[in-house]
Amino acid sequence: MLRVTKKPETSSGRRFLISILAVVAALLATSVIIFILGYNPLDIYWKMLEGATATPYRLKETINKAIPLVILSLGVGIAFRMKFWNIGAEGQYYMGAFAASFLALNYFNWPAYILLPAMFIAALVAGGIWCCIPAVLKARFGTNETLVTLMMNYIAISWITYLQHGPWKDPGQFGFPKIANFEKNAILPNLFGVHIGWVIALVLVVLVYILLRYTKLGYEISVLGESVTTARYAGINVTKVMLLAVFLSGGLCGATGMIQASAIESSLSYQMSGGLGFTAIITAWLARLNPFTIIIVSFLFSILLQGGTYLQGALQIPASIAGILQGSILFCILGSEFFTQYKVSWYKAKPKNKTENKAESQGGEA
Repeated sequence: MLRVTKKPETSSGRRFLISILAVVAALLATSVIIFILGYNPLDIYWKMLEGATATPYRLKETINKAIPLVILSLGVGIAFRMKFWNIGAEGQYYMGAFAASFLALNYFNWPAYILLPAMFIAALVAGGIWCCIPAVLKARFGTNETLVTLMMNYIAISWITYLQHGPWKDPGQFGFPKIANFEKNAILPNLFGVHIGWVIALVLVVLVYILLRYTKLGYEISVLGESVTTARYAGINVTKVMLLAVFLSGGLCGATGMIQASAIESSLSYQMSGGLGFTAIITAWLARLNPFTIIIVSFLFSILLQGGTYLQGALQIPASIAGILQGSILFCILGSEFFTQYKVSWYKAKPKNKTENKAESQGGEA
């Protein structure tokens, strides 16, 4: 018979090995699906890698996708460490982009050295406040933050859609629903051929690492993630720490919206995310919530995203293959969590002695 028992604390090396095996399992599972669809799996994987890195332009596009993925992963990672399941990165992203766009469209006469920091701060605050709403509801009424943050995504996207088709629609677009482009001083500059968001992302990685590893708030977040009861017993103000951590989580997601609206879109659109907020959940888990590992995992996932675009655009192969691979990786990683926490073993049931058999027979007769 099978017996499932709780494991002692799993070493980081073993966790890493299990994650690698989970990714390999996902690749194998996806290969079967690709083969059934009539394609050569090895050829598809090679074309995806080629489409993401073979030329300077493709590599630049891959980096452009990695930048928001890194910051979004940092954001959801802070909340996840506290066991606050923030599934609302998409909504926080759009609300941050909205706040930044409001400044860009209404105060475009400000100099860039004032306007760009103001846009970043506004986006951070807007994303943080948007994420604090489900945190307050959880603290006050015990609501499920997973459902609330998920539903608030659709509210945020619908709000941007309303603005794009209504009050903010550019009259110079001949009826086409588009928000006006930003002025030059509201657009992030380039550095080494890529917008300066990559510098912001690296700085945020270092800051989040220091916050979580060396500060009192980081320690309190970890304790709260382990046990709310322990946190209260240690004298930690649970509501205060939760709100601060959630504000930072949503704030980073909101800041990502500002970077994308400014550097990539030069405008605001309800389609500019492309589901990155949900992809960030995968990358954060794959990286085990480690800020530096998030950089590597986000870049690899950006290769999947850019490679999928290349498959569809250049080779007429469904880009959904990349989506299948992403889903398979998430499924396998979540499944691998079972093997990091539990051990499955075989054992033989002991034969019953005569006394037990007699007791059972007497019980049956009664």
